[in-house]
Amino acid sequence: MIRISIKISAVIFLLTISYQSYGQNRTYKWSDEVELLKRVDQMPKYRHNQLIEQESSYDRTGGNDDGFSGKYSFLRKETDGLVIADFKGPGVINRIWTPTPTDDMLSFYFDGEKKPRLKIRFSDLFSGKVYPFVKPVCGNEVGGYYCYIPIPFNKSLKIVFEGEKIMFHQIQSRKLPGMSVESWTGNFSDSDRKLLSEVSNLWADISPTVDNYSTGISSNYQTEEKTFTIQPGEEVTFFDKKSAGRIIGFDINGGTSFEGIYKDILLSAKWDNEQVEAIYAPIADFFGYAYGKPAMRSIVMGRYATTNYCYLPMPFDQSATMKLIYKKRDNVPQSAVSVNVKVYYNDARRDTKEEGKLYTVWRREKTDLGKFYTFTETKGKGHYVGTIHQAQGLRPGMTLFFEGDDSTYVDGKMRMHGTGSEDYYNGGWYALLDRWDRGISMPIHGSLDYSLPMARTGGYRFFVSDKLSFEKEIYHGMEHGEVRNNFPVDYTSVAFYYAAQPLKEKMEPTAELREVYLPATHVYFPQLMQVTPDRGIQVILDRGLMMTAYGQGAARVMLTDVPEGNYKVLLNYHERPNGADFQVWQRQKQLSDWKSGKANQDNYRERVHIGDIQLTPQTNSITFHVRKNGDADLFELNLITLERID
Repeated sequence: MIRISIKISAVIFLLTISYQSYGQNRTYKWSDEVELLKRVDQMPKYRHNQLIEQESSYDRTGGNDDGFSGKYSFLRKETDGLVIADFKGPGVINRIWTPTPTDDMLSFYFDGEKKPRLKIRFSDLFSGKVYPFVKPVCGNEVGGYYCYIPIPFNKSLKIVFEGEKIMFHQIQSRKLPGMSVESWTGNFSDSDRKLLSEVSNLWADISPTVDNYSTGISSNYQTEEKTFTIQPGEEVTFFDKKSAGRIIGFDINGGTSFEGIYKDILLSAKWDNEQVEAIYAPIADFFGYAYGKPAMRSIVMGRYATTNYCYLPMPFDQSATMKLIYKKRDNVPQSAVSVNVKVYYNDARRDTKEEGKLYTVWRREKTDLGKFYTFTETKGKGHYVGTIHQAQGLRPGMTLFFEGDDSTYVDGKMRMHGTGSEDYYNGGWYALLDRWDRGISMPIHGSLDYSLPMARTGGYRFFVSDKLSFEKEIYHGMEHGEVRNNFPVDYTSVAFYYAAQPLKEKMEPTAELREVYLPATHVYFPQLMQVTPDRGIQVILDRGLMMTAYGQGAARVMLTDVPEGNYKVLLNYHERPNGADFQVWQRQKQLSDWKSGKANQDNYRERVHIGDIQLTPQTNSITFHVRKNGDADLFELNLITLERID
């Protein structure tokens, strides 16, 4: 018996050594990293000690010069240009972002070599013109340019910008300790090209299904479908499995019932009889709605037509229970909701040493000034994979709260520091036309909404190849305001991560926290006004909205986004020597008499009350009539403010 035991132990030891040697001797290639861009089934899998680090142009003093001057946009100057990153290997760059690309060259020096293996125009990392930097894995949409094509390196990687000034950027890399890595070669086999084409097709699919990800350990799934009606005050369990397995994904179709300012239906999930739910959030927030409306449509989560979908894998060891909870609300009529749910699952047991369970942290907070907003903070082992974030300012006007930087601390060290909130979501330049100016969904990131009159926005980002691993602990949060969290906000978020340890607590979505906040004051800025000029007037955007009359003319301004109600109308405008006369109407209702915009010297008038309106979807506009006053022909409008009348 002793001899047999020794022999078995020896065999196990040899097999272990053989497996470890294979892992050490195998060369990690570019294609291994590209594979991760489509293998959502591997999201639960740990990346042991593969910690992230990021170079960015953030202001090291804590100010808001995160790239404007270029002072913090490089590490050092060398003969060939500005060194913007200098990573020690082995490792891989997973993400490069900027809102300010130029046609200057970037040179990538690998493993201490004197000549760059990769030399490319900064702008061509994102243009789709240079292979393998193809769309939509690289591209731009909401003001930011992003690239997720991996760039592996074995010993080191230095990136040099060969121009005079570089502004905003973030370059995110990941350590690959103990691995033999093949540095970037620039040579791509037929199989490499086929793989990247598969990734591109997957990322371009705007109608994702569970079959996109039913591969590997997520293959051979079964479907459990349930249709039911849930009443206020009820809970309905729609999935209950009493043995090990994994949920590949699920779809919930409730028509339009999850829309609106009341988010009273919660999604709940528990794994393995844990004390705290792994998922516990208003269903609208979980699926990326923005202030009562569907908004997110990523490749892994969101809403398509009336179906809400989630294809993040959810392995469990003994049991899984999922339910909807319909919370009662006092003094508000609530209707029964008909729901169809499909859960896709298989019996593949979780590898407890190599995989984490999915946990989500829902939070809503009117954050104190001077205090960071926390997406999640936890101890133990795992990796962070996603953020959904609704950002509401509590002060009317410009959305300056979105100047706040993200920050990530892993295992006691700051690993990532961003350059602005929309930058974290691969965007840039909020409040500018065709930049971060509306809700736009991209494959793994996007803007949920943007409204200056409502002082709100939001974004989402999923970390697929670039998930944020931690061995001991992680803090992931967001600043609000230009400096030192100086802007009052109402933030709602759902954080997604895989971990070895269960949640210890949750935030309860009370009736107040389940209701969308509606501000009472709304400000319209010229750069995003919807303007329709009539005959006799020219309208251009310069310092403000400049209306030049050829005798007499009119221009209509739409008052969109704002809830129905009665409002005071207040104007900010300039009086000047060439100032024309103006009059304000709401369709056929005259709001003001003719007012003179003429003065001997420039005079800025603020919050001038010109009348009251009743706003409905049919009457959500005001019209400016402008006429010449002698030779004076210009009316400069700067702001329109609506104040609710109770």
